[in-house]
Amino acid sequence: MDHRDVVIAGGGVIGGASAYFLASSPDFDGTVTVVERDPTYERASTPRSLGGVRQQFSNAENILIGLYGHHFASNVADYLTVDGEAPDLGYIQGGYLFLASEEGAAILRENHDEQARCGADIGLIGPDELARRFPWMNVDGVALASHTNSGEGWLDPNALMQAFKRKARSLGVVYEAATVTGIDVKGSRVTSVGLDDGRQIACGTLVNAAGAQAGRLTALAGLTLPVEPRKRIIYVIDCREQLTPRPPLTINSNGAFFRPEGSQYLCGISPPEDQDPISDDLEIDYNWFEDIVWPTIAHRVPAFEAVKQTRAWAGHYDYNTFDQNGIVGRHPEVENLIFANGFSGHGLQQSPAVGRAVMELIAHDGFRAIDLARFGYERIAEGRPLMERNIV
Repeated sequence: MDHRDVVIAGGGVIGGASAYFLASSPDFDGTVTVVERDPTYERASTPRSLGGVRQQFSNAENILIGLYGHHFASNVADYLTVDGEAPDLGYIQGGYLFLASEEGAAILRENHDEQARCGADIGLIGPDELARRFPWMNVDGVALASHTNSGEGWLDPNALMQAFKRKARSLGVVYEAATVTGIDVKGSRVTSVGLDDGRQIACGTLVNAAGAQAGRLTALAGLTLPVEPRKRIIYVIDCREQLTPRPPLTINSNGAFFRPEGSQYLCGISPPEDQDPISDDLEIDYNWFEDIVWPTIAHRVPAFEAVKQTRAWAGHYDYNTFDQNGIVGRHPEVENLIFANGFSGHGLQQSPAVGRAVMELIAHDGFRAIDLARFGYERIAEGRPLMERNIV
């Protein structure tokens, strides 16, 4: 039986980031294997992501994670260069714009106070200033907006994932094209994982980075994790009129969003909980666009009344049904099982900080850069949700 010091189940952006930070740490000299069931990443969540990077959250941990995500993306050459070649993430600091009605204005102010305390460069603007800055916008019903001054935008998610993988492999990480089909637990420890090709790998630590499949992977160890796949759809539209200045990623008070992508625009919305079932398929439901997304953005941007919906794609959130926040830390009873799951659509932007945190747990037995103790599994076991008020 092969033995690896760390086995990471899942080779998407979270698994790749964890592998990279472990392999590059001077305080870790063990062996790392990443097990990825689909090396083509054809159905993987990461390449289908919107690629956002932001700090406009309500919890300090998420804000700090977002700040590090911006730093990492802005300085990626310092981290992920291989053989003199730095990855091009296509990072565009186009900004985020959250719109609030009178009812939601107080929450936006409270969130902004926390963002400012954490050092995020975010400003609050009223409807008159909003209309001046963005003359293409109908500010009807907007009482307050939260807008990026610097440090937020979007990047190519596949480029980041592949850059983590390339760098990790250059540092000695082994990627295995296989599916984890069994997890052996003896006492308080994972002893090995079984693969679909019949092999067994003994491991010192197992990191669950299985994305939308994280709950199912955890069940192989006889444990539970409230993470399941939820489908999200991105619609692409052409507009006759190009909006000037270019819009930031704009989120309406009902959650419908849009942002520019080249000469086109991407848009979508997360469905309400009672219309958001577990889903493994990637089929496109165009009713969401026709009934909710388009009417919302056309009201907000009159130029969007004349658009052509050109294509669409679907992907899966690793949806944490407990509180929609990340789960990062050791299982309280199986001490060498580490979770890096449940980011509910924020995994891409949170991957640098989460990968670093996984390394810290393994190399230092505790968090150092950002204290993510509140993200631990214990809150789930004890029924203490950590709610985030800026879910998109």
